Amino acid sequence: MLRFKILASVVPLLAAAVFARGEIGSVSHPCIALGETSVELTSLFWTAGVHVAFTDDLSRATVRVQITDDPDAADFAVVDDGLGSEPDSCQVNPATRLVTIATEPVDGGPVIYLSTDGPADYRIYVRSKSFSQREAAALIVGANGGHRPLPLQAASL
Repeated sequence: MLRFKILASVVPLLAAAVFARGEIGSVSHPCIALGETSVELTSLFWTAGVHVAFTDDLSRATVRVQITDDPDAADFAVVDDGLGSEPDSCQVNPATRLVTIATEPVDGGPVIYLSTDGPADYRIYVRSKSFSQREAAALIVGANGGHRPLPLQAASL
């Protein structure tokens, strides 16, 4: 009976470890490097330091992000379908900032209004096979910890 109880308690732990390793070790999550810090999207809600949400209602937004067709007009541009990203540009380290996209605002976290016109806190240009416009917006807002824009450094994929 004791063996069965031990087995019953170990199996869920092993399953959780396999699940976590698959998520954390995955390189398929969008990520950008800003200087010594990298910012990565994660689907593990509890590991993220910044939880962003999106809204279609401008009055609920705390951060406005405009999608632009001109990379020169953008504060942040993602173009990754060329020769490839820089090697080792997005290594996970203690300075990595994890960002998750929540369905609803979490604890006063940023609420992003994504549009193609009007005033904006950030302007982004996205031409990518691996980043969506929402993911790029979440990364750029998460890079500032969810606050309104500060001058950004050059970022690499």
